[in-house]
Amino acid sequence: MIGAEAINHIGIAVKSIKACRSFYEDVLGARYEGEETVTDQKVRVAFFLIGPGGHEVRLELLEPTSEDSPIARHINKRGEGLHHIAYTVRDINKRLEELRKAGVQLIDDTPRPGAHHSLIAFLHPRSSAGVLTEICQPER
Repeated sequence: MIGAEAINHIGIAVKSIKACRSFYEDVLGARYEGEETVTDQKVRVAFFLIGPGGHEVRLELLEPTSEDSPIARHINKRGEGLHHIAYTVRDINKRLEELRKAGVQLIDDTPRPGAHHSLIAFLHPRSSAGVLTEICQPER
């Protein structure tokens, strides 16, 4: 059991944040929060909130900063679009151990730094009906 509290965000792989930004803001009405570069993952992330106050969902547009980044490889193989769904957890280390014991195939055996100073880990899509799943422990 992941023990997720909520959906943390939906990650969308894009070739260019600049080229996509107006769709999310002007067409969908999402509120732009800003951008951050996650150097370790070779990705630039733009954050958007969509939905009414108190019930927002965060969207993250993921733009590769290098041709050898995981996002660049994803786009080259599958094209732009849905990359992953992230769930908030309270204790990522505990959750990873529980998932490992339950036989869930992990991409990350230990947490790594993510955007917004969070700790993240990915589960292999083979364990989640083809959807790349991230668990995320926000900075508290």
